[in-house]
Amino acid sequence: MSQRPTGKGSFSLTNPAVRAWIYQLIAVALLLACGGYLLHNTVVNLSTRGITSGFAFLNNSAGFGVIQHLIDYEQGDTYGRLFVVGLLNTLLVSVLCIVFASLLGFVVGLGRLSDNWLIRKLSTIYVETFRNIPPLLQIFFWYFAVLRNLPGPRQSLDAFGVIFMSNRGLYLPSPQVGEGALAAVVALLLAVAAIAALARYNRFRQIHTGRVWRIWPWALLLIVGLPLLAHMLFGAALHWDLPALRGFNFRGGMVLIPELAALTVALSVYTSAFIAEVIRSGIQSVPSGQHEAARSLGLPNPVTLRQVVLPQALRVIIPPLTSQYLNVVKNSSLAAAIGYPDMVSLFAGTVLNQTGQAIETIAMTMSVYLIISLLISFLMNVYNRRIALVER
Repeated sequence: MSQRPTGKGSFSLTNPAVRAWIYQLIAVALLLACGGYLLHNTVVNLSTRGITSGFAFLNNSAGFGVIQHLIDYEQGDTYGRLFVVGLLNTLLVSVLCIVFASLLGFVVGLGRLSDNWLIRKLSTIYVETFRNIPPLLQIFFWYFAVLRNLPGPRQSLDAFGVIFMSNRGLYLPSPQVGEGALAAVVALLLAVAAIAALARYNRFRQIHTGRVWRIWPWALLLIVGLPLLAHMLFGAALHWDLPALRGFNFRGGMVLIPELAALTVALSVYTSAFIAEVIRSGIQSVPSGQHEAARSLGLPNPVTLRQVVLPQALRVIIPPLTSQYLNVVKNSSLAAAIGYPDMVSLFAGTVLNQTGQAIETIAMTMSVYLIISLLISFLMNVYNRRIALVER
């Protein structure tokens, strides 16, 4: 008795490919049904409560001030401008924490591998201490126990008479653009181009003659001399607005508010403990034969680390390092606990309470963190592909 042949083109339920497509269609239909139900339920509830959906509220006046803003902002400005203020504040703390955590984590990670017993143990204590304390508690410690206990403006700590630290924040000289700014920028770009040309010529000379030319004195001369010459010919590129005590607080300069300082220090220290372990594990992943080969060639330890070990360790370091950078951005939302005006504090807090536009404000806040995280992942993936070792 002959059997009916079944092949890849058969639409029978016994065909695994057909069953897979049916299961996927059912899953998509269930998702669409759930999404439609949630959307319908949301529209009905908004209509019942008389809440108008949409983003027209962004044109309304916010009616409250912000203690820190990187762009001009006044109390009567719109919610749309307030959104930009919160976005820039979130980006500011994220960038600061990523930079400081990377530098500190790299140093501590190398300390974990040091031959010096004291440095190695101190680095281990640092890592095991700060990565096991919740970041919110660390933020509270730096804000309430350290920065808020500093003296007032009249008894502030000062350095060189131009930098002042008090419980109101850290006051620094503020750079102001001068008449020679354009000339200084052009001179700096010319210096960078000249240094790049010298480095390229040095590599070409090394390949053909085997000799290495020390270009750092010329690079230092160019990077300092050309902007200095532009300053002498076209005037100062920057003028400095110095802070001064007037009344009960400082005026002039720029201020690093205690909320930003506490958040930056706490998240940088917390994340650097994880980055230190990423650096340590990445360096230890390089085979010991690479160290021995470099040592047999007479290369000093700094050159071995920079030219031999790190290029191979980076392919192990970059993926988990990307995760730590994403965690920094997400942990920055803890700023709302101490009143730092980031996206969560402003839009998911104050603006939501004032306008009642819960869906819009939460969606905008979530979109900000999503876009920042995707952008960081994209840039780190691009860098990871560029440094990847090409096997032959």
